[in-house]
Amino acid sequence: MRNMINFLNLIRWKNLLLIAFVQILIKYALIEPFEVVKFTLNDFGFGLLVLATLCIAAAGNVINDIYDVETDFVNKPNKVIVGNSISEKTAFNMYIVLTIIGVGVGFYLSNLIGRSGFSAIFVIISALLYIYATYLKQTLLVGNIVVSFLAAMSLLIVGLFELLPVITDQNQETQLTFFKIIFDYAIFAFMINLLREMIKDIEDINGDYKVEMKTLPIIIGRERALKIVFILSIVPLLAVIYYTITYLYKHYIAVGYFLIFIIAPLLYFTIKSFSAETKKEINFLSAFLKIIMFFGVMPLLLYPFILK
Repeated sequence: MRNMINFLNLIRWKNLLLIAFVQILIKYALIEPFEVVKFTLNDFGFGLLVLATLCIAAAGNVINDIYDVETDFVNKPNKVIVGNSISEKTAFNMYIVLTIIGVGVGFYLSNLIGRSGFSAIFVIISALLYIYATYLKQTLLVGNIVVSFLAAMSLLIVGLFELLPVITDQNQETQLTFFKIIFDYAIFAFMINLLREMIKDIEDINGDYKVEMKTLPIIIGRERALKIVFILSIVPLLAVIYYTITYLYKHYIAVGYFLIFIIAPLLYFTIKSFSAETKKEINFLSAFLKIIMFFGVMPLLLYPFILK
């Protein structure tokens, strides 16, 4: 039982649940309720897509922890798993198995729908996760951008597999309209994840400094890095306000939801990031972004009513 708990913590099971939840929302709340939308995957095929995504994401979490042991002993000594609860060799074997399953299932699914070239997506994502853990994470902002892009891809991949293979001249406009909705949410996921990655760098500054990483707070200092987070946090805030005014202004329930559960929390985060000083406040900002991400994808449930 304890081994299972350690394994689940190593693969970041809560983050994986969020990925699966968002993909399920896109499939069953945004795409399938609309008869005008053509989709590719049946329930079995979609299950394979979720499985491949989660295995590759879990593998990325494992390899990241393997290369983070030294910094984690400084930043969070009580939560170090690799080298304590699970040996490095076992963790690396887990990484290999999860990667093989993820890429293998992705290859099978791509051929199942007649788009063998799509299998390259899983290979590229797996490679980027490895490169991020071993090298990119140590470089100024590049690692933050790459991992945020990969977070966005966990949403986009549903649109790529569901909508693009069955696009025709007759349904092109409809298919692309729904793909654009998914793309908008992927951009939101990218922006929120980028803020969180930058906050995590500020949280982990002591351990990162020990191993000579070149993260933003190490290069310019923690206070200046927080000010950059404050400035960047204005971007998703304005983007969501623009989206609400442009696309949702006729739907009062949707507008109310966006105002209360997305715009207000984003505004609160922006204000708090400007004044944050203590480690406790910075930890709160990191956790608060997870809440914003969760409430940010929940409006997918509203689209069957918005797009009547």
